[in-house]
Amino acid sequence: MGQARSDGAPLVGIIANPVSARDIRRVIANASSLQLADRVNIVLRLLAALSACGIDRVMMMPDREGLRVMLARHLTRHQGPDAGLPAVEYIDMPVTARVDDTLNAARHMADAGVAVIIVLGGDGTHRAVVRECGGVPIAGLSTGTNNAFPEMREPTITGLAAGLYAAGQVPASQALASNKRLDIVIRDADGGFRRDIALVDAVITHEHFIGARALWKADTLAAVYVAFADPQAIGLSTIAGLLEPLGRREPGGLAIELAAPGQGEFELRAPIAPGLLCPVSVAGWQYLEHARPHRVRQRAGIVALDGERELAFGPHDEVTVTLHEHAFRSIDVAACMRYAARERLMRSVSVASRASTY
Repeated sequence: MGQARSDGAPLVGIIANPVSARDIRRVIANASSLQLADRVNIVLRLLAALSACGIDRVMMMPDREGLRVMLARHLTRHQGPDAGLPAVEYIDMPVTARVDDTLNAARHMADAGVAVIIVLGGDGTHRAVVRECGGVPIAGLSTGTNNAFPEMREPTITGLAAGLYAAGQVPASQALASNKRLDIVIRDADGGFRRDIALVDAVITHEHFIGARALWKADTLAAVYVAFADPQAIGLSTIAGLLEPLGRREPGGLAIELAAPGQGEFELRAPIAPGLLCPVSVAGWQYLEHARPHRVRQRAGIVALDGERELAFGPHDEVTVTLHEHAFRSIDVAACMRYAARERLMRSVSVASRASTY
């Protein structure tokens, strides 16, 4: 069941990345960006749904892009649709306008005992939350460039599902789904190591410098490792999805080896960013088994995690990718809402019905 604050009332966290979907992939592909006012409206719809579930306080990540200021204008209104929304408490933390804000906020929320963290962002934002939130389940909303992990769904429904779970009205056995994760470990010649995770894909490139984090040049790719592969997704995982679709609840993952143009078994045209379809030369692929490390063949390059360059490695480093099943939990929105309908959670007795009982 949902966790509670020290005073016994449920607490929900919201991490809204104010700058998701503004990286270079949006520029080179002529894709649109989600405006700040749109993000505020999403949060307001979440708050309305949480209020309907009895959630009266929400913890949020602060920002310096203007989201907090715009949201405050609505929350001070005492009439209309913004009246009676849950109180929003902002975490007292430094704001850097980098991914460190998301990592820091996720840690604070976990320490505060939130029942669930609702995340507004793309694959990279969700990955950062999962890295630091411990066992707290997440509920994802797509507001990024690559949105393979968070589902496209109306925020009101996601808010209802998260609120019903947080309030203890939907049991964990019905509300939560387990998810796979990729663990990446880079070991150097001296025995030291670096470790990170990916929720959707870990991509090996021939590049030697991280530079701009967003990855969009297909001719630099050496290998793609995925936890799941949806042919309807946008991003580098769609390379795997168009080869061998693999559901996020199915066991195993995929490892795809790529080749120089014209030197693979065949060319595959994949939508690696909104509006950007690129040919990639496929050399072969194989399944990844749970908890079985797979050694990367490339001797030097960059590891991109969920679409963003993160880790550089050299010829004396050993890089392994390991798939882990049941690695973290998320809100199964569809299951929550089916349970709510079946158990009549959204019903209340009318005044006329109460009067007739006397």
